[in-house]
Amino acid sequence: MSDTLTDSLPGGKPMAFSSDAAGGIGAGQEHGLQPAAQEHSAPRTLKPAPLALIIAAFAAVYLIWGSTYLGITLAVQSIPPFLMAGGRFVLAGGFLLMVMRGRGVPWPSRREWISAAVIGALLILAGNGGVSWAQGKVASGISALIVASVPLWIMLVDWLRPRGVRPSGLVLLGLLAGAAGVVMIILTRDSHGHRATDPAGAAVLLVSSLCWALGSVYSRHSPKPASALTGVGMQMLAGGLLQLLTGLLLGEAHRFHPLQVTAASAWAFVYLTAVGSLVGYTAYVWLLQVSTPARVSTYAYVNPFVAVLLGHLVLKENLPGPVLLAGVLILVSVVMITRTPRLQPKALPEPEGL
Repeated sequence: MSDTLTDSLPGGKPMAFSSDAAGGIGAGQEHGLQPAAQEHSAPRTLKPAPLALIIAAFAAVYLIWGSTYLGITLAVQSIPPFLMAGGRFVLAGGFLLMVMRGRGVPWPSRREWISAAVIGALLILAGNGGVSWAQGKVASGISALIVASVPLWIMLVDWLRPRGVRPSGLVLLGLLAGAAGVVMIILTRDSHGHRATDPAGAAVLLVSSLCWALGSVYSRHSPKPASALTGVGMQMLAGGLLQLLTGLLLGEAHRFHPLQVTAASAWAFVYLTAVGSLVGYTAYVWLLQVSTPARVSTYAYVNPFVAVLLGHLVLKENLPGPVLLAGVLILVSVVMITRTPRLQPKALPEPEGL
């Protein structure tokens, strides 16, 4: 896809703060917040940067965002999911806003805050919050593979919206292949005849992916501040506050006992907040300035493999063969969708009577 920035997977990866998003919810991805890429009529000029720093930044985006699925699984073992995710994003978003304000960046306008709240509700609350809740029921590797289908949802939403972008035949084939992969994951049973995926958890992951797609498409046309990191911080803070409110409404405060939080959950929370959000997003925003969107978007293909590998090595998750095959099918479909130029926008139907 030409000049495309891949949206984060809701697992905690970049959010859809982009001009042309096409796939993390994380890492999700988690599946995050795609920093603002202002739309320009002329090609943008890349800033020169040392090759070693570029390689290090790509490694950070690949490995850090791929590891967020493992981090979420460990964190929710003894911290309620919405309180965990909300605390993480409020801290990270508030820190980013303070840093940018300290650098003299103007305070966002009321319209920009309203837009950030809508995007935060779709991406952070429904997208990342849903993934965090689902990972209490679904293996981290399976979660990453289902969330990897976010580009499919984004393409579908972008097609069906008014003046939507009509996909080519190859993209439609990719949509069908990706949908088949998701269905395979949900229907697969293990050697004992049990479903490999919890139905409720899988359903929430699908809804989270759809919400992420809706937020991604909406964010392209919404008011955004000129500073990319300011926009990311606003979305994190607004979405994190909504997650905390949701956790309170669900009674998570009564189930949260700080003295019973395990060391693994505590360190996972610190990692997700400091490394997954701040380091990962900073590296991502910097890469957008020194590399091409097509190269930066490759994290969407790498993150699921990292998540599956870490789930197997650390959590001893053993995914059935059909699930792995379905995951490959989803990732192939994502490549087909994000690497195929799109056609012209779909014409709006004429009003009756004209």
